[in-house]
Amino acid sequence: MTAAKVRTATHADTDKCVALIALAFSSDPVARWAYKEPAAYLDHFPPFVRAFSCAAFDCGTAHHIEGSAAALWIPPGVEPDEGPLVALIEASVPVGDRAAVLDVLEQMGEAHPQEPHWYLPLIGTDPAQQGRGHGSALLRHALAICDADRVPAYLEATSQRNVALYQRHGFEITGTIQAGDSPIITPMVRQPR
Repeated sequence: MTAAKVRTATHADTDKCVALIALAFSSDPVARWAYKEPAAYLDHFPPFVRAFSCAAFDCGTAHHIEGSAAALWIPPGVEPDEGPLVALIEASVPVGDRAAVLDVLEQMGEAHPQEPHWYLPLIGTDPAQQGRGHGSALLRHALAICDADRVPAYLEATSQRNVALYQRHGFEITGTIQAGDSPIITPMVRQPR
C-alpha cells in the first residue's frame, strides 16, 4: 500500500469531492434512509453534501486524496448554514419521513460538544478505492491539526461499521441519535493529544 497524498481541496475541487462523498454514502444507512429511492438519492444527496458541508471549502478545511477520498472538516467557531439544508430537506425528503429527518438533524446539533471543536460532517472513500487506508490517512491528517490546536474533534458515525474505525483514531462514543425509524447514529468525540 503506497502512502496516500492528502491535499487541501480548493473551490475548484468541490465537484470532485462532492462526487466522492456521494459515491461513498450510496450504501450508508442514514443517507439511504433519508433518500430511499435510487433516483432521489442521486438527485438530492449531492446538493445535501454541498449544503451540509460547504463551509469546509470556504474555510480551506476540505481535504482529499485525488480521485479516491474526501473529508470535509468545519473548524472551531464556524457553524454550517442550516437554512439551505432545511430548505433542501423540506423540498426533497418525502413528507412522511421529513419530520424524523429534521429531528435527527436537530439531535445532531444538540450532540456537539459545548466547547470549541473541529467538526467532521462528512468523510468518504470511493467504494472502488476502499480498504486502501485512504479514510485513515484523511483522519490522521486532520487530527494532527486538531492536536496542534489543542481542540477536540467531533463527528457522527452514520454506519455502525465505521464506529470501530473512529475508535482506532481515538474517538469515544458520547451517545446515540435516532428518530422515528432512522438507523442509529453515533456521536463521537476525540480529545486532543
